[in-house]
Amino acid sequence: MVEFIDNPNQKNIIELRNIGQSYDGGNKWVIKDLDLVIEDKPDQGQFVVILGMSGSGKSTLLRYIAGLQEPTEGTVKLNDRPLGDDNRASMVFQQYSSLPWMTVLENVALALRYKGVSRKEREAQAMEIIKTMGLEGHEDKYAQYPSLSGGQLQRVAIGRSLLANSKILLMDEPFGALDIKTRLHMQDLLTSIWRKFQSTIVFVTHDIAEAVYLADDIYILQANPGQVARHIHVDLPLVRDRSTKRDPRFIELVHQVEDTMIELTEVVAK
Repeated sequence: MVEFIDNPNQKNIIELRNIGQSYDGGNKWVIKDLDLVIEDKPDQGQFVVILGMSGSGKSTLLRYIAGLQEPTEGTVKLNDRPLGDDNRASMVFQQYSSLPWMTVLENVALALRYKGVSRKEREAQAMEIIKTMGLEGHEDKYAQYPSLSGGQLQRVAIGRSLLANSKILLMDEPFGALDIKTRLHMQDLLTSIWRKFQSTIVFVTHDIAEAVYLADDIYILQANPGQVARHIHVDLPLVRDRSTKRDPRFIELVHQVEDTMIELTEVVAK
């Protein structure tokens, strides 16, 4: 289990402490004594990837951070404060989550609408995000298939989340349903967004190569009960492109993560 050492001079952007999750009154714990602390890195942001076997609690952790689920025990904080209406993170799911009866522009601007921002102002801000996401010219289309492709629909969801809160972005296997060409393009788009907005991105995936390509840090969960079992720092250049995947260090890291995943699976099996 990874031990997180408190630093009184460190501000944490995301903090989960002593998390436990039981659905039967404590007879069985699917998550127990889990800690995950992500340090705030102003003017830089960071990219954190969570890996783990099925049932280890990866998606559940994102729901805690997003305020969509409360743990049975433990505390969840964002920006050193408890979750609240003015202290939440947005989440992008694997399933397309845009509202199909709204246009791209209306979907991206949705959070500002609920905040009471005037139509003129929210549409102006939304158009800036739409341009960043490479969706200019599609803003008046309804956010549904086949008007938009799968990759475009995920760009809409990412744009909506960025406008809601660009500081923290949660992503639960957002590229899982995309074809390989679109997935690779979305990986590069996401890294460019990270650098532009200097966000803290927490990303769940089953794809080890994708994890190494995107991440600053990888946290691997073990199951029964779910805990953070390993932390691997990805010591690759900050700016990455397709050639990074041919770097010997990239290949070495992929093998390291793969070996760690297999090791944890064998430990659980025993």
